[in-house]
Amino acid sequence: MTTILVTGGTGTLGRLVAARLRAGGHEVRVLSRHSQPYAVDLRAGGAALDAAVAGVDTIVHCASAQKGDEQAARNLIGAARGAGVRHLVYVSIVGVDEVPFPYYRSKLAVERLVEESGIGWTVLRATQFHDLLIMMFQGLSKLPVMFLPAGVRDQPVEVAEVADRLVELAAAAPAGRVEDMGGPEVRPLEYLKASGRRRAVVNVPLWGAAYRGFRSGGHLAPRRAVGTESFEEHLERRFGGGRVQAGSGRSGV
Repeated sequence: MTTILVTGGTGTLGRLVAARLRAGGHEVRVLSRHSQPYAVDLRAGGAALDAAVAGVDTIVHCASAQKGDEQAARNLIGAARGAGVRHLVYVSIVGVDEVPFPYYRSKLAVERLVEESGIGWTVLRATQFHDLLIMMFQGLSKLPVMFLPAGVRDQPVEVAEVADRLVELAAAAPAGRVEDMGGPEVRPLEYLKASGRRRAVVNVPLWGAAYRGFRSGGHLAPRRAVGTESFEEHLERRFGGGRVQAGSGRSGV
């Protein structure tokens, strides 16, 4: 068994990865900004980061933020090289090279840093988690009418299934860019509208290169629909009877 550091180990994905690695007999260190004894802001780096990676064989990099991911990766890679880490596993997003969305561009830049790190590496791209869509729909359903970007589909995947795959990859040899991982179904957003709140849906055409990328399906992996839990099944398991409500069919500008 190996010593494995999980960055973002208290987050939605990272905590599941850490728990599964421990269950597999690995020694696991959880790194996050507020989790002792490895409370580290990756964007700052420093001695605390060096201490966290000392003696580590493998890093599973799940930490992510809207800003500062590239600097965080540089600091992590520098510390990992200094500590002789042998394997760096990074979880990215399907479509980071297809959709010119700022957050995606940052994830792509981190992929390149990982590839050029000089450390054995593995990169897994996954589609969006069920949890993210639920958060989005819950926010949008606060209004009497739910406005959704017209023509956009999604392919949500169960986060626990992604965690299982990352654990497999972390326990294996560096594999480079592995096959993408997508949810079981590609469906229009209006038919993934969550929760028991009934809301009319208005499909709104947007503009810009990022919207065109999403509308063209650059963030989807239909040929890699390897996830097994559907969005409806996730809702049923999580909310106990929560259902997906189909959209009203209304559209507008």
